[in-house]
Amino acid sequence: MCASYGLGGGSGKPLPADLPPMSDPANLTLLAEWADERKGRAAITGKNALNLNPLIHAPEGERRIDLGWWWLWRDPSGPVKYSAFNSRDDKLLRSWKGPFQHRAILPATWYVEKKVRFSLPDDELFGIAALTSTVTLADGTQRLSYSMVTRDAVGEAADTWPRMPLVLPREMHDEWLDPARPGDESLVAEARLASEGISRDLAGSAPAV
Repeated sequence: MCASYGLGGGSGKPLPADLPPMSDPANLTLLAEWADERKGRAAITGKNALNLNPLIHAPEGERRIDLGWWWLWRDPSGPVKYSAFNSRDDKLLRSWKGPFQHRAILPATWYVEKKVRFSLPDDELFGIAALTSTVTLADGTQRLSYSMVTRDAVGEAADTWPRMPLVLPREMHDEWLDPARPGDESLVAEARLASEGISRDLAGSAPAV
């Protein structure tokens, strides 16, 4: 049940931005402001600490970056009452069929599970699959929310916890983000298969502090 991931390590290194459209000037500014405020760490959004996190989606066919609430909303009254920050890949066609039609990528260089930090070699930037839901609030503004997709853990991650984020290789990103592609059984199978290699490349480091 991954509840923390992020971009960079707070070590003064430039924020990675080689995943389109992160390198666009306006997006770089947005990401830099977010990283400065949140110290590069995405956490589950709470009503008392309104932290919103960056995600890549393509609601009209072209990629864009927006800030989203990490816990799905289904109506304007607020986040749903049941656990909705993670969504299992084997339940996408049941519990998550609606949001599965509106997908996103979460840019990350690490995630934490049970205090173990997982990352790719050289802290390479990667994308985590996500589902989104957008509702219109009473004042007419829109609220974008999301849930991280998880899969059975493989590789080193399996030694820490039975589930892990569904990390997608870049060649799968366009397919996952395509709003014309139905969220169906074949997409689940393709995403799961595509994630095998990159998921096994994720290595755990010393416990996060």
